[in-house]
Amino acid sequence: MADAAKVERPKGLKLLRVALQHRKSACMLGFGFSSGLPYALLVGTITAWLGEVGIKMATIGVLSWIGLSYAFKFLWSPVVDRLPLPLLEKLGRRKSWILLCQGVLVLALIGLVLTNPATDIGTFAAFAFAGAFASATQDVAVDAWRIDVADEDVPIELLSPIYQFGYRIASIVGGAFALFLAARMSWGAVYAVMAVLMGLLVFVTLSAPDTPRPERGKLHAALAQPGKLQPAARAIALGVVGIGWIWAIGRLLSFMHSVLSPAPGAPPVSVGDFTKFNAPWIVVATVLVPLIVAATTNWMKAHGRMVLTREDHHHSAVRTAANHLYTALVAPLAEFAGRLGWGVLVLIGLILTYALCYNVWVSFAYPFYLEELKYTKDEVAFASKVFGIFMTMLGISLGGYCFARFGRFPTLLLGALLPIVGNLAYADLALGGHTIDAVVVPLFGWTGVEPRMLRLLAAITIENITVGLAGAAFVAYLSSVVSKSYTAVQYALLSSLTFLIGGLGRGIAGELIDSRGYAYVFQITALMGVVAVAFVLMEWLRTSRVASQESRG
Repeated sequence: MADAAKVERPKGLKLLRVALQHRKSACMLGFGFSSGLPYALLVGTITAWLGEVGIKMATIGVLSWIGLSYAFKFLWSPVVDRLPLPLLEKLGRRKSWILLCQGVLVLALIGLVLTNPATDIGTFAAFAFAGAFASATQDVAVDAWRIDVADEDVPIELLSPIYQFGYRIASIVGGAFALFLAARMSWGAVYAVMAVLMGLLVFVTLSAPDTPRPERGKLHAALAQPGKLQPAARAIALGVVGIGWIWAIGRLLSFMHSVLSPAPGAPPVSVGDFTKFNAPWIVVATVLVPLIVAATTNWMKAHGRMVLTREDHHHSAVRTAANHLYTALVAPLAEFAGRLGWGVLVLIGLILTYALCYNVWVSFAYPFYLEELKYTKDEVAFASKVFGIFMTMLGISLGGYCFARFGRFPTLLLGALLPIVGNLAYADLALGGHTIDAVVVPLFGWTGVEPRMLRLLAAITIENITVGLAGAAFVAYLSSVVSKSYTAVQYALLSSLTFLIGGLGRGIAGELIDSRGYAYVFQITALMGVVAVAFVLMEWLRTSRVASQESRG
């Protein structure tokens, strides 16, 4: 009974009270806030600032690529995990990195305050990118800290919801509260306030406990067993995959620089042309090439090529870091390719396209509400970041219920279909909201809410519930397909791929908004949802065939 009480998941104010009862859980609440605040400011709220000063949607779309830092943070997670920081290491192996990232975040926010995006968007983007990179790196350290410090008194089952609670509070502060302040002061002043809040979180870090660094020889011992690939073979595989990732990230950063800091007299660059001619190769470099390498390593092990014949006892810092990267970039896909065969292509296709319908346009939400539809900052703060959060939570709850009641594929299919409806609702909103008015006003006019606000709330309700349901279904599905041997790394890799196509598409979406308008983009993104539906049906058919064959065998 005592153990059951320890892992009970309290909610709401009870969760807050429990969080403040222990030093570890109170610090976890602060770390959740520290992770959520910069994400809200640098990925969401910053677009409202840029839209207000007249930055083109195509430029905002390209700037939104800084959000890929969060998707690809697993690439440098081995460095965060293994590299001791000079001078700061004495604070603790996780605290040192968290403190460093918080310091960089404060400086980045101050840099944004001191830069005018209307006249120096390149410098502004550089500060935003530095902040996003530091924020993503902080997330790596915070996630590791949460796992490290969990014990019987404060188990991971309690720390995880406390982290989410702090993160959601930060989302409201960095979203709704920031918009509320922006209606009463300049955006520079708003971000200065947020920089002060970020600075105060340093005291949470300094007061947090930490754990000792483990012996390096114990790390990834499984790779040293007979039958595993030799270190040289792993290095070659990792090198090929690494070159693909470095090239892809380099192309993105180079193009961002050409858009945000163009050379004097240089002709304007086209986001559409870049996406058309480079995006497919970026997907090849980061998805297809690693899959081919993974399949090749499986073939080599199956045929006894370049494998260890006895246990490898050699240890070094370089070997440890390489093992980290190998288990993050190659081993997860190798396990998938070995377990699923050609079916891995359908799985990857589903992952790349499932969130495409709503991931593409998310960076333009604030400019759409504020600049296109002319809602006030207070109205958007309430509708999007207060009311909208409750609708998202309702959607998540519905997704969990459907997953338990109807199963994973019916729920996954529903999660692919419903966001299409959400995008069409936004397309109608962009065209004046006539269809929404015809349905919503007769049903909810009695509430006394003015039709204009009721129209916005209706569109946000449809969108957030459907996206919340889709997100819950997708997370549950990803959790069900990962191997228990590679749970964390496979989930991190697959999660990053979820944002790849959507992130790349934001640049061209912004360009289309400038040239064709919001309604057209919403209609196109709704059409993209059909691709996800097709992949869900193919994956459903594939798994049904596998299950049928296993039952007969």
